[in-house]
Amino acid sequence: MKISRQDFDWAADAGIISTEQAESLWMELSERNKNRPQFNLANVAYYFGALIIISGMTWFMGLAWEQFGGSGIFLIASLYALFFVLAGRTLWYKQNLRIPGGLLFTIAVCMTPLAIYGLQRMTGIWPSDDPGAYQNYHMWVKGSWLLIEVGTILAGLIALKFVKFPFLTAPIAFSLWYMSMDLTPLLFGEISFTWEERLWVSFWFGLAVLIIAYLVDRRTRKTQEDFAFWLYLFGLLSFWFGMTLMGDGNEWDKLVYCMINVGLVLLSLVLKRRVFIVFGAMGVFVYLSHLAYVVFEDSLLFPFALTVLGIGIIYSGSKFSKHF
Repeated sequence: MKISRQDFDWAADAGIISTEQAESLWMELSERNKNRPQFNLANVAYYFGALIIISGMTWFMGLAWEQFGGSGIFLIASLYALFFVLAGRTLWYKQNLRIPGGLLFTIAVCMTPLAIYGLQRMTGIWPSDDPGAYQNYHMWVKGSWLLIEVGTILAGLIALKFVKFPFLTAPIAFSLWYMSMDLTPLLFGEISFTWEERLWVSFWFGLAVLIIAYLVDRRTRKTQEDFAFWLYLFGLLSFWFGMTLMGDGNEWDKLVYCMINVGLVLLSLVLKRRVFIVFGAMGVFVYLSHLAYVVFEDSLLFPFALTVLGIGIIYSGSKFSKHF
């Protein structure tokens, strides 16, 4: 439920509370929520600028940077991280600007993959074979990236210990998602692993991240910040795509797949997390598409059956809303 200043003015005009109480309550709520992310020009500028910096130093890192060598890349990334930590510390602690300060700490954490890559390039230490240039980190699944992901997760956790800023969980969750893919070649070998093995690792790893997200959610639910959102998102990405892309099973397997997705929709109600209903609904539509184009191909009654099913769901929702 969203509440605006106009709602307090209405309550005062209706005699529910006095004008002084409405003014006092609004001021207290505004003060309490001043550091929560809001959709306004300042916050859009903060996040947009941060994403541009992160993209420039991660996604769009070109081959030209390889000319600095491992030591140069490590030094530059470390200096960038130090600068952002110092700037973030000033904004967070001295100027009480929590959102831009927290974003600068997040940018510093996002420098970790580049710094670790430079250090590995300098020392020649890789968990597996040399993965090539840093830009391959976002393109190829390789076990050699594992130390980068572990280091980023640790850096994010250390930052969270000192700075309670929910967006810091984004690089942690992102690295966990990448780790779910890069673990496969380490477990099964760089060449010998199959597509199905990769999907199973993604499935179970995603499920583990969802469990972690739930534990974090329970621990932080009473706070004003949402520390579990990014863990839920990337956990679902790993879990849902691993499950969906497994593909070729019998009809009973596909029915179980549909039921799991229905379970995600119901879980969204229990956890009050909309992201579950998004993935659950996509999974149900994947199954219905399979029924429409494979099982009941050219059937006249199938669309009518879906219409009846949809009406039944809407009716059930109306009954639930009325009685519960």
